[in-house]
Amino acid sequence: MTVAEGRRERIRRTSSGGPREDVLGWSRAVLLPDGLAPVSGRTSVVDGEPAREGDPDEQTRTAFRAALDPLAERGLGAEGGVRTRRYLSQARDREAAGRAHHEPSDAVRPAASMIIVSGFTDPRLVVEVEAYRGAAR
Repeated sequence: MTVAEGRRERIRRTSSGGPREDVLGWSRAVLLPDGLAPVSGRTSVVDGEPAREGDPDEQTRTAFRAALDPLAERGLGAEGGVRTRRYLSQARDREAAGRAHHEPSDAVRPAASMIIVSGFTDPRLVVEVEAYRGAAR
């Protein structure tokens, strides 16, 4: 076994069980051997429908819960958060998305970005988030 193969064996992947992951080839979250855990972008879609259409506050809260769930399944809490990104379809939503980001992030103050994009695959969505948990020490 090569060193690269050994590293691959210790990488753990989490799936949401959604059909797109297999079709498009991605994981919900990847836990690396050093404890770094990037989580794929999450929106507020629950049971096939966006949380409160067009509501940046509720969509941000729902998306963060969805982003943190795969980490919690691995026993990792938000306290290890080191990086977040929020993608917004409208600049006018920055304050609402910022306030909703504060709740899960205030205690750890991760490095954070807010990026305005032209839109999402579902026009009812206004926010997508990414989260990264830092290496365990």
